Amino acid sequence: MKRILSIVLLLVLTVASYGAGKRTYVIGFYNLENLFDTYHDEGKNDYEYLPDGGNQWTEAKYAKKLSNMARVIAAMKDDNKRWHTVLGVSEIENRHVLEDLVVEPAIAAANYQIVHYDGPDRRGVDVALLYKPEQMTVVESESIPFDFNSQKITFSMDKEAQDNFRTRDILMVHGLIDGEHFAFYVCHLPSRIGGKGQDLRARGGEIIYEHSLKMMQKYPGIKCVVMGDMNDNPTDDSMAVYLHGKEKIEDVGEEDYFSPFVSMLKAGYGSLAYRGEWNIYDCILCNQALCKAPKGTLQIQPIIKKGKKQFYGRIFNKPFMVNQSGQYKDTPFRTFSGGAFIGGYSDHYPTYIVIQK
Repeated sequence: MKRILSIVLLLVLTVASYGAGKRTYVIGFYNLENLFDTYHDEGKNDYEYLPDGGNQWTEAKYAKKLSNMARVIAAMKDDNKRWHTVLGVSEIENRHVLEDLVVEPAIAAANYQIVHYDGPDRRGVDVALLYKPEQMTVVESESIPFDFNSQKITFSMDKEAQDNFRTRDILMVHGLIDGEHFAFYVCHLPSRIGGKGQDLRARGGEIIYEHSLKMMQKYPGIKCVVMGDMNDNPTDDSMAVYLHGKEKIEDVGEEDYFSPFVSMLKAGYGSLAYRGEWNIYDCILCNQALCKAPKGTLQIQPIIKKGKKQFYGRIFNKPFMVNQSGQYKDTPFRTFSGGAFIGGYSDHYPTYIVIQK
């Protein structure tokens, strides 16, 4: 089976020239896999992440988790020779865990600021955005709730189930980078547990798409970036149909999105593994204004070249983030396995794109 390129080969193929004498910014996403503190938040189902809970979640384990997340972020900085300007994150319990994360010694120098809203998710996990204030100015932000107000999707839930359904809100952050307007959408679409939720994830893609069209109308030329744990591959309907994701830049119209991880999925890359199958649920897409940007403005750049092919996204993994032996060899080295704390990082690899003018 085709698989993620080896670390050595990836480094050979990675385009090292971006950023030389040019203004370059890294935009990424990372599912932090259940970054919970050790205290109960009223109204949240966080009981398994308490010292006396199922995971026996102690201060020592929490500290290890924070250190691990910071190590990954710092390793990406070392590879790119720059910190992420924007890093969307998911599976975080609250603002407090992010405040603890951004002051970790390995990443404190980045001076990351936080955009976060408490959401309605039953399990108590949210999405958020970390950003460098020296590189991006936040203009406005919004927490967009999930709803069932679709004219195109037939839902499997009845009205009562819909009324009781709770999932993560979608975060929108409107900011300025190098004087240019950007809208960042960070999401964690509904789960696949039980093989369900395709209609819900389709609605998630539709909500983002409809909101971004309004932003494009309000701010002509705004550059939109959608990122998140989609619980879907970039080829699934939520991304390809309802978010209008296109594999090739030349096929992207005014109301479409460029979906760079489609070609990477087809080439055998993956950001998480499930039952021996690799997927890319950690998608990043950008609109026409960013992928076909006017000369002299910020535009998405190729990161990896392989023969005549070039890829505009990267799935970041280093040996320390990968299981080196056992049943799950060569898959992401996660925090828990079989209910036991194993001190890993996340069950997802982070993904990112690079923009430059």
